[in-house]
Amino acid sequence: MILTLSVRLLLALSLVAAAVLPAQAASRIKDVASLQSGRENQLIGYGLVVGLQGTGDSLRSSPFTEQSMRAMLQNLGISTQGGQARSKNIAAVLVTANLPPFASPGSRIDVTVGSLGDAASLRGGTLVMTSLSGADGQIYAVAQGSVVVTGFAAQGTAASVQQGVTTAGRVPNGAIIERELPARFKDGTNLTLQLRNPDFSTAVGMAEAINRYAATQFGRRISEARDSQSVVVEKPQGIDLARLMADVENLVVETDVPARVVINERTGTIVIGQDVRINEVAVSYGTLTVQVTEAPTVVQPAPFSDGVTAVEPNTTIEAKADGGTVALLNGSSLRSLVSGLNSIGVKPDGIISILQSIKSAGALQAELVLQ
Repeated sequence: MILTLSVRLLLALSLVAAAVLPAQAASRIKDVASLQSGRENQLIGYGLVVGLQGTGDSLRSSPFTEQSMRAMLQNLGISTQGGQARSKNIAAVLVTANLPPFASPGSRIDVTVGSLGDAASLRGGTLVMTSLSGADGQIYAVAQGSVVVTGFAAQGTAASVQQGVTTAGRVPNGAIIERELPARFKDGTNLTLQLRNPDFSTAVGMAEAINRYAATQFGRRISEARDSQSVVVEKPQGIDLARLMADVENLVVETDVPARVVINERTGTIVIGQDVRINEVAVSYGTLTVQVTEAPTVVQPAPFSDGVTAVEPNTTIEAKADGGTVALLNGSSLRSLVSGLNSIGVKPDGIISILQSIKSAGALQAELVLQ
């Protein structure tokens, strides 16, 4: 048994601050914002997957699968009165898809299927015609086709192996759109652009870039930042809205994001933003590893004696301390910050502990996001 105890941090803070100008990047509007009326809509439906090789639902454990199968056969004109179905080649699934913006009837979209019952695998199955509805209850698409499953599973008498998920899959281009959304793009009187990463500086800069373009084309301002996420563009009279959007989305703007450190403690992933700064701070990091080894000894009694076999415990405890050096961090730039962390020679879990402690001490000038 190995117990690892982290000897946390010894921080000696200094009042030295790093004054660095924020770094910005130039991007097209289409890369940092999306059209509000051009969002996707989610679709959902319930269906059956047939043609499975004995890996479908157990009809006794999943009665809804048997009910759906009987209803489907009756719709096809096949009587199912009497008897009990024992098929293992069918599975009930939930079908989901995203209806893209401005989708027209006749176009195709991908769908995702997931098992609802106790099916072992959907590999080799075929999705039977399934209607997909939106949040308003209207049917917008119909899905059907072969299910593609990336995972696999194999099982023998004494061993089994499985990779990926075998109870979920996709049907590429499996749904045909039957109804278009009621709202039309060109019926609008203005454009509302939504930033994917809300920020007031970026929103104002985007509005100014659009107004500079409008000043040369229309002789007046047509855009304003409503808040940190929305920028409204007014449609000039007599201008085609699609042409206006095509011109606006290719304008280049300076984007700005807040300083942020994202930490995923489960995977040990650390993402540090360009504008993250750390005041000058001294860090000492070390780990204490205690290893406990149990090696019991069996003691046998002497021949022809009345003794019994006994087990004598034998425990070995070893303690080892690593690290403990003191390093000076002065994160005036991302490069110097990374170099300072690497100089301590700790693993990602140690860097996570260091960043959390520096944030608690008030020396990390950034938002710390834990996932």
